[in-house]
Amino acid sequence: MVLIWYYMQSGKQASAEFPEQSMLRISKMTDYAIMVMVELQASHGELLTAHVLAERSRLELPTVSKVLKLLVKTNLVDSYRGANGGYLLERKAKDISVAEIIAAIEGPIAMTECSVEEGLCAQEAVCSLRGNWQRISVAVAKAMESVSLAEMAQPVKPDADPLQITTLNV
Repeated sequence: MVLIWYYMQSGKQASAEFPEQSMLRISKMTDYAIMVMVELQASHGELLTAHVLAERSRLELPTVSKVLKLLVKTNLVDSYRGANGGYLLERKAKDISVAEIIAAIEGPIAMTECSVEEGLCAQEAVCSLRGNWQRISVAVAKAMESVSLAEMAQPVKPDADPLQITTLNV
């Protein structure tokens, strides 16, 4: 699966200034995965069960179980069986990027299908935008790679600089 960023209607009334109130979004499942990972990070090495993670993150147990399965499969989380089993981060939170968590749930980060792989778009033969979409996808992926799980777990300071996204001059 490829993460295709898309615009979602926010449900707000359109205005003359902003005719369509939209935003770029990740899926809820990816958001939940980051929430679960933050809870694992906060445990400081203590094994946490899926039930405890569901309680702490205020998510449904089946959702947490599904997220954990994907995170274990992609080697971001370790799973331990048994009466004293549970889940732990595979690496330190500072060494896990938001991009890795997104890719674990959604697949490669891409703005459009054509920016990842040729032949997925019917317009490809007549469209010259693929190279630019690839540049944008790389910039977004690099921005996500520059934010660690440890940083996500910290409250944002009011005077924090916004994340800078730069493009490649290809």
